[in-house]
Amino acid sequence: MGCDGGTIPKRHELVKGPKKVEKVDKDAELVAQWNYCTLSQEILRRPIVACELGRLYNKDAVIEFLLDKSSEKPLGKAASHIKSIKNVTELRLSDNPAWEGDKGNTKGDKHDDLQRARFICPVVGLEMNGRHRFCFLRRCGCVFSERALKEIQAEVCHTCGAAFQDDDVIVLNGTKEDVETLKGRMEERRLRAKLEKKAKKPKAAESASKPGVSEEFPGPSKIKTGKPEEASLDSREKKASSAPRSAAANGSSSGKVGKPLGGPPKRSIADSEESEAYKSLFTTHSSAKRSKEESAHWVTHTSYCF
Repeated sequence: MGCDGGTIPKRHELVKGPKKVEKVDKDAELVAQWNYCTLSQEILRRPIVACELGRLYNKDAVIEFLLDKSSEKPLGKAASHIKSIKNVTELRLSDNPAWEGDKGNTKGDKHDDLQRARFICPVVGLEMNGRHRFCFLRRCGCVFSERALKEIQAEVCHTCGAAFQDDDVIVLNGTKEDVETLKGRMEERRLRAKLEKKAKKPKAAESASKPGVSEEFPGPSKIKTGKPEEASLDSREKKASSAPRSAAANGSSSGKVGKPLGGPPKRSIADSEESEAYKSLFTTHSSAKRSKEESAHWVTHTSYCF
């Protein structure tokens, strides 16, 4: 039961003070950030992508996250800002020639150097292990150290030569202040894209409502296959046919019968320059005129009655 037989309890056994705050191992934290996917917690493997906040992911993990429509997603808060595959950029990483991976420690009797990284900066040669600040360009996806960006100031990428702006530089696994700055840029960028889409919609509606544009680019149903001369002749024929009707109506109302106006003779489709396939649609075509022997009987399939 305790306190019998001359046992004396100590103070730390009777009085419980505040719990000590557990300190996070910095080396383990850096290894988790730079060597493992933020979504799946698996080892990073190509193709590797990064979001607009500077976090590293496996591309297949991001695709699975976007396809998964369930409400409960593991580690979904870390990628809640990713709405489509366009919100991530595939990275162009430079391999470290001194990286051996797990090949040199197959027996487990060798010390793992946590300072050794898989990728390096192609400009300066610094290893991407978290000890140095690294960044990537949102337009081309090239990755290099922040030291290279500061020492070699240029308006084009150091590796591929693509032009970029200060807004395109995104720090990988930055501090809380860096993440807040990148989040503000991301929101401004997406708001600007929405406003541009809204501005394009009224312009498209105005261009569709203009008659000049519709006449210059008619749809497939409004395109006429005939020649312009034939189209004008058809319009003349319609006007001529409507004129006698109006004259007859006026004569009947006044009690006098007017003479029909003489218009141009109607042209038959058989004499026109249309194709034979178009002419065969009408009864005046030669294919529609069949002899009694060729035409079928209404009772039997031939012209002969049995």
